[in-house]
Parts: sequence; C-alpha cells; structure tokens
Amino acid sequence: MKKVHVQDPIDLEIKWQRLIAIMDEIDNATIKTAFSTIVSDSHDFACILLDSNGNSICQSSFSPPDFCVIIPSTARKIINKIGKENINDGDVLVTNDPWIAAGHLPDYAILTPIFFKNKLIGFIGTIAHLADVGGHNGDIIANDVYTEGLCIPPSKLVKKSFENNFLFNIISNNTRVPDLVIGDLRAIIGTHKLGKNRIEEFFNDYKLNNFIKLSSVIMGNSEELLRNKIYKLKNGVYKYNLNIDGYFDIVTLNVSIKISDYDIYVDYTGSSTQTHRASINCVYNVTHSSTMYPFKCALAPNIPNNTGLFKPIHVFAPKGSILNTTFPHPVQARAKTTNNINQVIFGALSDVFGEYSQAGSGSIWPFSVFGTDDSDNTFSCHILPHGGRGAMKNMDGLLPIAFPHNSVVTPIEIMELKSPVIFEMKKLIPNSGGPGKYRGGLSQQINIKNISDKTIKARIRPDKIVCEPKGLNNGLPGIRGKVIYNGHEIREFPIFDFKPNDKIELILPGGAGHGNPKDRSKKDINKDLELGYITEEHCKSYYH
Repeated sequence: MKKVHVQDPIDLEIKWQRLIAIMDEIDNATIKTAFSTIVSDSHDFACILLDSNGNSICQSSFSPPDFCVIIPSTARKIINKIGKENINDGDVLVTNDPWIAAGHLPDYAILTPIFFKNKLIGFIGTIAHLADVGGHNGDIIANDVYTEGLCIPPSKLVKKSFENNFLFNIISNNTRVPDLVIGDLRAIIGTHKLGKNRIEEFFNDYKLNNFIKLSSVIMGNSEELLRNKIYKLKNGVYKYNLNIDGYFDIVTLNVSIKISDYDIYVDYTGSSTQTHRASINCVYNVTHSSTMYPFKCALAPNIPNNTGLFKPIHVFAPKGSILNTTFPHPVQARAKTTNNINQVIFGALSDVFGEYSQAGSGSIWPFSVFGTDDSDNTFSCHILPHGGRGAMKNMDGLLPIAFPHNSVVTPIEIMELKSPVIFEMKKLIPNSGGPGKYRGGLSQQINIKNISDKTIKARIRPDKIVCEPKGLNNGLPGIRGKVIYNGHEIREFPIFDFKPNDKIELILPGGAGHGNPKDRSKKDINKDLELGYITEEHCKSYYH
C-alpha cells in the first residue's frame, strides 16, 4: 500500500481552500455579468486555476465535471501552439477548435495568463458554451464540422490588455446574436481580471514566487490518494456494452476495464465507428473527460479535481470510432453519445463499485428557441431539462436532476421573459421510474407554446427515445422519452419552425431501477403510493 505524504497538511488545506474560494468568486461573477441564458442561468461553463505548465490546481465548486478534465489538456495545447515565450501579461488566449478544446464549436476555451513580479506563474481557464457560433445553429443533421459554425484556432483575443478588434469582428460577424456572444466573452475576460487580482493578493500574503511547489504537492497527494483507492479494488477485467439511440442508427458503446494494482485501463475497442450522417461523434478529449467522472464519483467524491487525480486512469478509444472521431467529422451533438459513457462504466463495475454503482439515468434534453420576437428583437434562449436519475445500490434515483453534468435548469420565468414562449405544464410523471429494489427517479413532462404572432425557430435534442435507461442487478428500465408536436409524436429532430400557437410536449426518460423489484420494502412501496410516484396498477404489476 502506498503511503500518502503531506507536508504541513493544515497549511496546504488553508491555501487550497482559499484558491478554490477565488475560483468560486470568478464563477459567481461570471453568472452575474454574462449575457446569455446558457451561461448565466444554465451554468454551462467551468473555471479552473492552472500552473504555468497547464496543470490544474483547483476548480470552482460548481464547474461541470467534463470541462474540469478538458481544460488542462486544452491549456497545454494552446500554450504549445502559441509558445510560452510569446505569451505576455495582459493577453487573453482563445480557441473553440473541437479537437483542442471541449469537443464542439459552441464551447469556447478562454485562457488568461497570470504574471507575478514579471514572471508567468499560471493561468485562469474557462470553458463556456456560447449562444451561437453561426453555421447551421446546432442542427444534429450534419455531414462535417465545417457546417457547424466558426472555428477559431488558438489565438490572442486580447493582446497586452488591448482587444484584438480583428478577431472580435470575425466572431461578431459570424453569429446571429453578437450581443450575447461578445457580451459573454467580455464578461469572462472581466472575471479573469478579478481572479488575477485575487491571485496576486494570495501570493503577497503567503510570500510565494510561483505555483510549482504547491501544484506539485496537491497533484502528488491527490494521485496517491486515488491510487490507494484503486489498490483496494479487485484486480480483473470487467466488460459491458450498451446500445444507445444514435440518430439514424443505433450506436453501440463497448468497454473493457482492467484493474491492475494501482492503475485502471479503460478500452473502448468494439464501439461503433464514427458517422458522417449526424453530429454525434466525440473527440478523444470529451471521451477521456466523460470516462473520468464515474470513477471520480465512485472512488474520490471528496477529493477536489486536479491533474494529479486522474493520472492513474488510462483511456484508449480506437481512432475513427465514435469515441475518437477524426477531423472533419461533425461533433455538435456529441453529448448524445458521451452522456452515456457513465452508464457503461457503472455497468461494467457495478459489483466493484458496490454502493456507488448507479443504473441508467434519463438524459439532459437541450431545448432552445431563437429568432425575432414581435418587437423585432433578436433572441436566443436555452433550457436544459433533465430526466430521472438512475437508482443506486442502496438509494432510489433522484427526481429530475442533471447527470452526468451539474448544469442548472434555466428558470421558466427567465425563458418566458426573454423569449415569446410560455410553459403550460411542468410536472412529474407517475410510474416513469424503473422498478427495482431501489426505484429509478421519476421523469418529467414539459409543455411549451409559442405565444407570439411570429414563426420562430426551435431545436430539441432528445435522447433515450429508442433505447431506454438500463437497470442494474435485475432492476428494470425507466420509461423512454417522447416528443409530441401539436398532438403527434415525432422521431426526427432537425431545427424546425415553431409557429404561432404551436405546442411541443417533452416527455423525458425515467431513471432505471437497481435490484429486483420483488425485493422492494413495503415501506418504500407505500410511500411511493402515498406520494403519487406510482399507481396501484403499477404496484400490482411490478411489486407484488
């Protein structure tokens, strides 16, 4: 067993928590200053502190887990492309290249260098989902990445404290909502300035000259803690495969996981090949980050993320597969695929993870409306509703909640204020959670109506409408999702005209059950009946 060595653990914890607090302050400032609903309300962004080599030290407490793993590798690629010697105080670096950053064009990576006493000591990194990047505006049907919008290679958005007007103009001229996009970029630049000031105060208070020693200790301790957790697991090879919706065709995710002493090797050989028919392909960056999250949940839930934490986990996905797509395959809707990676990991390691194993969850269904309202004002609004969460070995699945992300549902009042739609209904669906010893989380139904006199555009990206969330250990699946448009179920989801008085009903998938339904306690069954989570008929069918 490896021994964790911590030098002055109290001092380390004080410094570490102060740095996390600085990232939380940047996070909160971003929410308050951003322009778009996807950033300010849905919280589709992350803030990370990195050392001068691009290794993550800490993140904000609210950052989406996938971004937290991606930002360090993105930072290193940007630094290598631009050259550390060419980075100056006052610069702000940017890219949205999917193969460098977060896997699709709307996710912009913004990197601000931190200088102290004229020396580069680190970076503040943010990945944020911007409201619109041109192209086909997020349509899932695409043949290549060129149709999906503007791609910015690693560049300087700000040069020595002066905005790069040429680049700002390119971005502004290639979006339908320049006020939102440029507003969000400037908000992030401003919050990074706040963070730089706080880091300078930190260095002065502790009389530090660089992050290298602190970063090394944090990463080293985190790595050893995780290796010790892995060492307690049973060595072996564990396999699982899962069919998921895809778009035109069913997609298979196949995994083989080898646990070997202090390391874990994850191999996705056998998964479906990449496709030119729909934008559901995943770059390796996103596959890698999505793989880390279930291990983080099960093995290290209380250890803050940093680069060292993920060193013991090694991920391989064959080049040209749907989990390691090659340029220029379309990638806009990559989350339809990567949001299911956690399910194959939990499926393969359900016995190994024990109480932390989780059945399949209902997905996030990104829904957006955009266009011009009755006053000819341009708008673009997003909401990220969730299905029910999968049950665990000793706990019912949670009611609709984001998983495997921690995105926030834009408040209905904000959507109705900023776009010409009204939400006529938002309710839990009885019997939607998969039966099991522990029941899957209930899903929800959301009814939306266009109340303007104009036809606007709408986009919905559903999941699990063909392949339902899968149960574990004899637990049963949650319900499949459905999309009802003007009373008729639809199964294809390009961007569509949302006409005056048209209605769309979103029936999201339910979380799957864990364990045999016949083993569910009478107390839990009666509580579900009392709360209206299940009906008497459903109870008789599955629990008696």
